[in-house]
Amino acid sequence: MAHLKILHVIGQRPEMTGSGIYLESIIKESEKHGLSTYSVAGVPAGRNIPSNDIHQTKGSYVYFNSDRLDFSVPGMSDVMPYKSSLFKELKGNRLTAYKAAFTHELQKVFTRFSPDIIHTNHLFLLSALVRKLFPKIPVVATCHGTDLRQFNNCPHIRRFVKRYCKKLDKIIALTTDQKKDISLLYGIPPNKIAVIGGGYDETMFTRVPKSPVGTVQILYAGKYNRSKGVIWLLKSLMKINHHDWHLHMAGSGSGPEYNHCIKLIRKLGPKVTNHGYVSHHMLAELMQKAHVQVLPSFFEGLPLVLFEGLASGCRIITTRLSGFGEIFGQAKKETIDLIPLPKLETIDKPYQKDETHLEDLLTKSILNMIAAAKSNPDFDDPEAEKLTFHYTWARVFERTLSLYKDAIHLS
Repeated sequence: MAHLKILHVIGQRPEMTGSGIYLESIIKESEKHGLSTYSVAGVPAGRNIPSNDIHQTKGSYVYFNSDRLDFSVPGMSDVMPYKSSLFKELKGNRLTAYKAAFTHELQKVFTRFSPDIIHTNHLFLLSALVRKLFPKIPVVATCHGTDLRQFNNCPHIRRFVKRYCKKLDKIIALTTDQKKDISLLYGIPPNKIAVIGGGYDETMFTRVPKSPVGTVQILYAGKYNRSKGVIWLLKSLMKINHHDWHLHMAGSGSGPEYNHCIKLIRKLGPKVTNHGYVSHHMLAELMQKAHVQVLPSFFEGLPLVLFEGLASGCRIITTRLSGFGEIFGQAKKETIDLIPLPKLETIDKPYQKDETHLEDLLTKSILNMIAAAKSNPDFDDPEAEKLTFHYTWARVFERTLSLYKDAIHLS
């Protein structure tokens, strides 16, 4: 396997999404093992490529907002941290142009690079297209969770996606619950699906002693929109404005939901620092300073920021989403608090009648974590330590490499 050549494929900007961080981390681990990699990604035309971007020398792009594709990169979430279009509106000539542009780039790269295996991201349109284009080569796809939502939201693409994703050699799931959902939605046998999870960079996200607590430092890291629970978080904090806390917001967004979040941030005034979109290094610094990290999301695959925060010594508040109890449930409640959600109106939106109750639940959890942080800025939790060890990128890649070998053996 020392000379294994892997082609990685993602349909969106690799440097600004969790799935992009996943892809880049898997590539870095591959190269540590002496494997050859190349990647294809979708980006806006005219994008400035960072000097440290792995795609600059070992990858190529399909360009959107261009003559060939006169629309923004379609987002796997309906609200992305950059200007994007919606898959549910990707129809007719646009859908044809999307397939044609990726087909042209993938076939060109395949001829030049001649991979032994292809690793795609998202169990959706692009993975299905790769499977159709290259029926004789092993293809592994990682499900990131957002793809399952798009599968439900886009009936016009669903038949094509299901037909070819069923023919993938192996699928990587983030949790056991997600594995069950994939098998049910796509009709894929469970023995084709491996639960591997996502990871974090243990060289960057490390624990340092937390400062003795005067003001408790709280961190939110993610997109600024409703489905991530940002509006819920900000309204909950308004109820305890007189307590000694400071919120750091790290992320970005677009559209009306983003504007709503910014209005609420302004209402909280000096109690909130809005850092906007930050680099991974800056995020690591914020996590080392934070006592509590909150991600009150209504829908997730498996957010890497929770592993990063936990590894940095943050106490965690998040929602008890599918698979979260399985992964985080063994830790102490004063280390990780999983807030139960009521039945939702849509896949990522609560009923209006439940919103006040949810605000009360989150407010109570935040107050409990503030008290825990004031009592002891650092936590001692063997289960949390075990968890962070299991989800380093090195461990995740060991499991992924084993799956590559199985896929090649089966083909």
